[in-house]
Amino acid sequence: MYVISSECVKCGACASVCPVSAISEGDAQYNISEECIDCGSCAETCPVGAISAGK
Repeated sequence: MYVISSECVKCGACASVCPVSAISEGDAQYNISEECIDCGSCAETCPVGAISAGK
């Protein structure tokens, strides 16, 4: 599952490309739910590199 770091600027680019709608807006940043299918679309789209593969 991918994770979003605190470097997130809440632009929404990741949420718009997620094929399973696993990304939602949180208070301080966007969050990725367990519905994540590890496709990597969000990480490729993030303009600030705030998304990476989690453990």
